[in-house]
Amino acid sequence: MRRVQHGPPAGLIVQFVLLAGLGATVGLGPAGWLAGLAYQTALCALLARGLRRRGAAGLGPADVVTLGRAVLVGGVTALVVDGFDRPAPVPPLVALAAVALLLDAVDGRVARGTGTASDLGARFDMEVDAYLILVLGAHLAPTVGGWVLALGALRYAFVAAGWLLPWLRGTLPPRRWRKVVAAVQGVALAVAASGLLPPAAANVLLAGALALLVESFGRDVGWLWQRRPDAVRDDGPGARHHDIGWGH
Repeated sequence: MRRVQHGPPAGLIVQFVLLAGLGATVGLGPAGWLAGLAYQTALCALLARGLRRRGAAGLGPADVVTLGRAVLVGGVTALVVDGFDRPAPVPPLVALAAVALLLDAVDGRVARGTGTASDLGARFDMEVDAYLILVLGAHLAPTVGGWVLALGALRYAFVAAGWLLPWLRGTLPPRRWRKVVAAVQGVALAVAASGLLPPAAANVLLAGALALLVESFGRDVGWLWQRRPDAVRDDGPGARHHDIGWGH
């Protein structure tokens, strides 16, 4: 399967075009431009680094879809940051987020259908999802309350905790429920951002999404805790040492 050689730089170019389109239609101030371009520049640099480290020739078809999602998330980022000084234009913000969420169901199918699934592609997809949830939470925090940031912050708190507790960096088994919960977070935040629900109903929806997220993270933490190296060694002299695969 042919790979796209210049995917990361192309993403930055497309991001500029999208920001220019938003600037011409709904208006985009300097802060929005800076946030959108800074996000995409950092993303492309990290993606290019990941490709080099894995010796990949370029992006696969599914990675191109994920890069397109990332560009849309860059547009959401620009609108959210621009909205700190003035009311953010809700329709384009929600539309970009909704398309990015819908495409989340496409890149995985493309990867499986073309036989190009990879650890880098899965990580790329996961990080785009996590960042979108964080940005949508930042958009809603001024009206809903700071607690909504937990929907996006839990993922990064989990990663940060792994720096202090190495057993948290163990390889988790595939679990479809984890992906479902991540999708629920995005949908709940997008619906709340749209203003279609009364404030009380939106708060209940977001609280329910947070409860599912806490349950999912709690299950993963519990699984890793039970299989941490110290726990396996403490089972006794005849206990089998399990390699749970450090790192992500």
